[in-house]
Amino acid sequence: MPKIISPEVAFAGLVAQVKQVAPEIFDPSGRYLNLLEGRWQEPGKPQDFVSPIDGSVLGALPMLDRDTALRAVTFANAEADKWAKTDLDERRRRVQDCLDQLRQQADLVGKLLMWEIGKTYKLGFTDIDRAIDGVQWYVDNIEDMLGNREPLGVVSNIASWNYPMSVLLHAVLVQVLCGNAAVAKTPTDGGFISLSLTFAIARRCGLPVTLVSGSGGELSDVLVKNDAIDCLSFVGGRYNGRNIADALASVHKRYMLEMEGVNTYGIWNYSDWAALEDQLKKGYDYGKQRCTAYVRFVVQRSLFPKFLETYWNATRSLKVGNPTLVDNPDDKLPDLAFGPVINRRQAEDLDRLYADALKTGATPIYEGQLDDSLFLPNQDRSAYRAPRALVNLPRQSELYFKEPFGPIDSVVLVDRVEELVGEMNISNGALVAALASDDQKWAQRTAKEIRAFKVGINKLRSRGDREEVFGGLGESWKGAFVGGKLLVEAVTQASNGQPVLGNYEEALLLPEKI
Repeated sequence: MPKIISPEVAFAGLVAQVKQVAPEIFDPSGRYLNLLEGRWQEPGKPQDFVSPIDGSVLGALPMLDRDTALRAVTFANAEADKWAKTDLDERRRRVQDCLDQLRQQADLVGKLLMWEIGKTYKLGFTDIDRAIDGVQWYVDNIEDMLGNREPLGVVSNIASWNYPMSVLLHAVLVQVLCGNAAVAKTPTDGGFISLSLTFAIARRCGLPVTLVSGSGGELSDVLVKNDAIDCLSFVGGRYNGRNIADALASVHKRYMLEMEGVNTYGIWNYSDWAALEDQLKKGYDYGKQRCTAYVRFVVQRSLFPKFLETYWNATRSLKVGNPTLVDNPDDKLPDLAFGPVINRRQAEDLDRLYADALKTGATPIYEGQLDDSLFLPNQDRSAYRAPRALVNLPRQSELYFKEPFGPIDSVVLVDRVEELVGEMNISNGALVAALASDDQKWAQRTAKEIRAFKVGINKLRSRGDREEVFGGLGESWKGAFVGGKLLVEAVTQASNGQPVLGNYEEALLLPEKI
């Protein structure tokens, strides 16, 4: 019997639920709207949005032009003055109301994220659940963290598509809790329906939030450089991040720019291969489309046979397929390692990087295959790619220095510790790294030489949004550090003008000094 799309995640049914919960995000003809000037309006120039799951058109992004976005920012600037004067207890009450209502829609949001960005249901639900849980922590602890600090004004948010809830929505709600008005741009590659739903709830609760869609080229001047923007929070690639950093170089404006880096895992004098196998499996969450995904393994040459065996055992057990399919209508959704990458373009770019690596002399050590039984017959699979891995990447290969942002791993073999450190620092800064070794003291000592903000010893590291500080070194981060009290400080100012902790200049403040 062929598989079917589970009735509980059928997209038409999900949209019907969205229209029931938040009818205001649609115009009378069913087109999606933008949230600006305190209300849902402006369908803009519709641009078809295609699901990575099967290539179907989910709707149309309401793309705005520069002048309309400027109206949004101008209104947010005026709204920020009034909101800053709102008592903290009232701000906390409204954010709490928003969280309570979001909890009621968490299941719906998780299912929307499957279609919008190709997550499995488990990962989609985790995204919204972590956002709610994370902001709840700030609501419960904001008074001590905020103290006498004052809001900055208008905070602009530009984030990638991969974590629209636990990164973008989370940031926005903390920003407004601290007394700012927040403007967010919907990621062009996905998440605009679920974000529209959650922002509609936030606006109903009286929170000063704005949500606009549009191309980066059209809206960047307004959302980055405009004088009404007091702070910028950006999550994305280095190319765009560097352009933004250059644009802000001569402007006294607060910013947090989280950019890509090649996150590496170094293995030296190691024997706990069962533990590593578990980490390798976990590391494939969402097809390595995460800013903290480990895509480069630097391995002591004598350990390569055992590493390769462990890697094969972990990777060949992963199931990659359509996350909406079941055998029978009442079945639970499948437990897949991951589904598609974000779109056909990204999948084709992964193919290009892989082909370039082979052409320049790299050796393939793993090429996974898609399982026909995990797809509908004849469905569009253009965004699906199975895991692949290479060894002996030459330096002229683009992949040698680049984060693929997808399921391609590279393995580098070394003979000396100095080589291991150099190969782990290949991208001049990363968000996370890890070292696996039976010698804990050696690993802790060597970790200080790795240019990553968080270094795990025999374990993976992640972004973290609460008590733990998060930032980056080198080219992976520019601006204020975030996490716990530092996230509050990043979007507020002290009366004495004391600067916030961060990585604004080339002289870096290392995490161990925090």
